Amino acid sequence: MRKALMILSAVLLLSVSALAGGPGDRLFQVSVLPALLAGDYEGSLSAADLLSRGDFGLGTFQDLDGEMVVLDGVVWQVPSDGRVRRVAPGLGTPFAAVAFFESDREVVVARAESLADLERQVDAALPTRNHFYALRIDGRMTRLSARSVPRQAKPWRPLAEVVREQTRFTLDGQEGTLVGLRCPAFVSGVNVPGYHWHFLSADRAKGGHVLDCALENARVRVDELTGLELRLPTGAGFGALDISGDHSAATKAVEKTPGGKQ
Repeated sequence: MRKALMILSAVLLLSVSALAGGPGDRLFQVSVLPALLAGDYEGSLSAADLLSRGDFGLGTFQDLDGEMVVLDGVVWQVPSDGRVRRVAPGLGTPFAAVAFFESDREVVVARAESLADLERQVDAALPTRNHFYALRIDGRMTRLSARSVPRQAKPWRPLAEVVREQTRFTLDGQEGTLVGLRCPAFVSGVNVPGYHWHFLSADRAKGGHVLDCALENARVRVDELTGLELRLPTGAGFGALDISGDHSAATKAVEKTPGGKQ
């Protein structure tokens, strides 16, 4: 009987592992979006540790010091002055999402007149909207508007206040890569529902959080992800937050807020 129970346990474990997918088939995320919206900018995982869990993705840094682009196993920082730099392994992140990128399908977008147009075309190529996706788009950005945010000092303010001081970059005509994530609608209390895009130029000199863009002759590679691994911060700051309620308005504000300086 004991031997039979051991065999049954092993079978169940293998079944759960198969359903969850391996490390290359899941999104790894640090913290949750409502905590970032509330102003928790304490780095809880280092850049080196993040890379051990994925080579592609996006996020931000300790003290909200700029936009993060993870591409080809390198973590890049786009601070508010626009001077892109490769980060030190020990730099912490309060919020990030990464995956080991393995393309499952490829689409060519001949032309997209806006970010919304691009997202509609990509949506048409996806098998379902109920999974996570990592998306890599390489091509020429005929028009691109991006932003970064200034480093914050304590006491930290909510993200919706900070983005009013964002620096905007006009990156028209740049060759480069859009690093994107698409999350299903049901994760609205965890990450950004729908699309979230960051950009890094081919020369690794320019980038930021994408507000809008137009492109042509773009190669779209899609990695379908069927698992989510969530790492919550253990610090007192996160533990004391009230992150209940509906965060949809704040999410929309920080994703698309106009204004700021150029």
